[in-house]
Amino acid sequence: MKSTKSNIFRADVVGSMLRPKFLLDAQERLKKGEVSHAELTMAEDQAVKEAVTIQEKTGVDVVTDGEMRRPVFCHNFVKACDGFAWNVPGNTVVWFDMKGNQIVDPVTVGVVKRIEKKHDISVDEFSFLRGITDKPIKVTIPSPTMMSYYFVPGISDKIYPSPMEFLHEVTRILKEGVSELERIGVTYIQVDAPDFGMLIDPIQQEWFARKGFNPDALIHEGVDMINEALRGFSGTKALHICRGNDKNRFMAKGGYEKISRIVFKKARVDRLLLEFDSERAGDFSPLRHVLKDKIVVLGLITTKSPIMEEPQAIIRRIREASRFVPIERLALSTQCGFASVAKGNNLTFLDQEKKLRLVVSVAKRVWKNK
Repeated sequence: MKSTKSNIFRADVVGSMLRPKFLLDAQERLKKGEVSHAELTMAEDQAVKEAVTIQEKTGVDVVTDGEMRRPVFCHNFVKACDGFAWNVPGNTVVWFDMKGNQIVDPVTVGVVKRIEKKHDISVDEFSFLRGITDKPIKVTIPSPTMMSYYFVPGISDKIYPSPMEFLHEVTRILKEGVSELERIGVTYIQVDAPDFGMLIDPIQQEWFARKGFNPDALIHEGVDMINEALRGFSGTKALHICRGNDKNRFMAKGGYEKISRIVFKKARVDRLLLEFDSERAGDFSPLRHVLKDKIVVLGLITTKSPIMEEPQAIIRRIREASRFVPIERLALSTQCGFASVAKGNNLTFLDQEKKLRLVVSVAKRVWKNK
């Protein structure tokens, strides 16, 4: 798809927004049997309305529902399928705090039987959202390879002898979901792939290998599966890559060079939303591999800290990136969402609003005549 002003979206959002306390409380009370699913849905509806109001106030070019109905950013897929279970033992992943200290956390979801679609992904999210806003809407879905998180050796491999067989089944279900989203009117789909960010880092490459995946091959195969899932979708297609985002932590570090010749060239998407808020992401030189039919959305404003970036410093970095991608094919966003996991990063709602306003104000200054 050729980019036009209608789909450039200079001031973009990544997806998740901070959850209000009443929603977090309702989620906990549901676990205790103190509220019904209908009451939780009412809390989710209100939280979505508040998230949209914040985005509309700040003036971003496109809105999401803040992922309010998801415990984790990729759980719209988990909720859409049978075959996953909670509190599956033997599945952990390495995180790092902002000082670089390792933290080993359990991955609470696992594949325990062959997955089967219960309903199409995110239809309920979009159907509600389009009734409360006139702004362009984005729907976010996980990459197929993101579901590798939930493949548990010793359990999942009794169901799927090959972990790639599992990921291809995920791809098929995602593709069906994308077709349904287009049928009901979705015009912008973003694939979230922190797994590509993990595949940059040797520590996480070992993690994939222990699960039975070939880390180097998974980069190629992962792009092919994304292309297959999005094949036939006529709207704006985007790919977001970060290095993990949960309670002010990260999962990986390293520049994009290792994956750029594959992902930036092979992914059949219109937009690349790329994390660039810290030295962990490396420099802009891998952007030289981005094909001319793509917009690069620079994730220069962090959601991991309440400290506000200086507008002029952000503008300087945009100019630096324009050495590799012309400025007319650049846009701006935060580096990731504000709450990829329901608890969210340690920012206030005011911090969140200020960050989004910064995205908008800088975008207007840089691209005011473009």
